[in-house]
Amino acid sequence: MAYPQNNENTNASLDTSWSISDIDLSQIASDYGIPLLKAVVVLIVGLWVIKLLTKLVRRSMNKSSFDESLKRFLISIVSNLLKVLLLISVLGMLGVEMTSFIALIGAAGLAIGVALSGTLQNFAGGVMLLIFKPFKLGDLITAQGHTGVVKEIQVFVTTLLSPDNKTILIPNGPLSNGDITNFTTEGTIRVDLTVGIGYGENIKAARAALIKTMEDHPRVLDDPAPFVGVSELGDSSVNLAVRPHCRPEHYWDVYFDIYEQGKEALDNAGIEIPFPQLDLHQK
Repeated sequence: MAYPQNNENTNASLDTSWSISDIDLSQIASDYGIPLLKAVVVLIVGLWVIKLLTKLVRRSMNKSSFDESLKRFLISIVSNLLKVLLLISVLGMLGVEMTSFIALIGAAGLAIGVALSGTLQNFAGGVMLLIFKPFKLGDLITAQGHTGVVKEIQVFVTTLLSPDNKTILIPNGPLSNGDITNFTTEGTIRVDLTVGIGYGENIKAARAALIKTMEDHPRVLDDPAPFVGVSELGDSSVNLAVRPHCRPEHYWDVYFDIYEQGKEALDNAGIEIPFPQLDLHQK
């Protein structure tokens, strides 16, 4: 009679274990499954909303006069910030303690900031350049001891193309804090040349020859008008300041052409261009 009793006890034990398992699974589903499902739904919907908002921001900026580089940068900032806020919300729905999480993010941010202080300085400089725009793509500038045409403005560095066709990368931190000379802002640039003539030569004749040379050059502008004046009485020559104006992109063409053609014009006018000399007087 013992065996049937054992079977009954065994069946009762199995029924009880199944009931406990059913209760545990239901409890687990209630405690974790539903919040997880809600978090997934919020994440999917949130990403869709962020994508929609990003498109709206881009469309709004396209109607304004924002620089293209600044547009991309601001859109990236908005998108990433919204994604971080969405992530924090989803983690909060899953029961993650947000105080500790935010503190962890702050500590990590501080450590990264200290390690990348120079990079962050360049980042901040890039933001300032994109906002205040002291120059734009295609401008001829001098900065940090370099002269060249601006080819690209990135968040961390600015790329110049020098007159001798060299690519120059300048960190935006020092660039934004230093002096910047922009030759393109006004649309014209003055070419500063110096030509010396002998003390016995006619200054008016030399001026007329050089003025005509500049007026005949196709890339020298009529306004402002070319100028020639005495700039210095040197040891061996009367030095004339020759000042043509041109478009910034024609600077070097005008620079070299006026020197060459000016020399030919003075030769044709019979005006001497002296070389340095030293007179010795014997007593």
